[in-house]
Amino acid sequence: MQPRFWLVTTTWAAVLGMALLEEVCRAPDGKDGLPGVPGLDGIPGQKGDMGEPGKAAPRTGIQGPKGDLGSPGLPGLPGPRGPLGSRGPPGIPGTPGPKGKKGEGGDILKQPRPAFSASRRSPPSRGSTVVFDKIITNQENSYNPETGEFTCQTPGLYYFAYQVVSNGNLCLGITKNKERVVNFCDNNSRGILQVNSGSSVLSLAQDDKVALTTDPVHGNMIYSGSEADSVFSGFMLFPKKV
Repeated sequence: MQPRFWLVTTTWAAVLGMALLEEVCRAPDGKDGLPGVPGLDGIPGQKGDMGEPGKAAPRTGIQGPKGDLGSPGLPGLPGPRGPLGSRGPPGIPGTPGPKGKKGEGGDILKQPRPAFSASRRSPPSRGSTVVFDKIITNQENSYNPETGEFTCQTPGLYYFAYQVVSNGNLCLGITKNKERVVNFCDNNSRGILQVNSGSSVLSLAQDDKVALTTDPVHGNMIYSGSEADSVFSGFMLFPKKV
């Protein structure tokens, strides 16, 4: 009970003191007095300098996904040309290698070389085949002066040519296995001596036969005198590869 009484007493004492103080400070004429001297708290000080900026907090966000590849840029200008390198001196020639061995069939003297040439005297009739009965050359006996035929023994490419003297209309043909390959005709209505010539390259297989034949329908006037000779020739250019 004593503490409550003391609190009430103290409160009333404070209120009474403030009233007395107001009465003391008021002038007799009712005017306010001069403001008092500042208390012990003093005059507010000046504004202080700004402090140093604080350090930024570290980023703690999660790294996002990688972006798409951008379009390629424009090509740059070509760079300057580099210096030309000098070529070094040539090296010392090596020693020559040993001579190779001669292969089989490499010797041209051992290779077949069929060739013939024959002229015509006054041979007996053999149908349309023109027979050249006088042998000039007959390498490997490939030409028969009795039948007027050349028989292939080595497959390959062959060249055939003829020069035949006529005293009238004449048509000649080079035949292969009795079939005409090329034809040559010449009209000679005046009956003078003239030379008919022709040639061809034929691909022959083994046992193919080549001859010179006439065409009785269009002319077969071959001169048979001794003033001029008719000649039929042929030879192999090169053999076929096996």
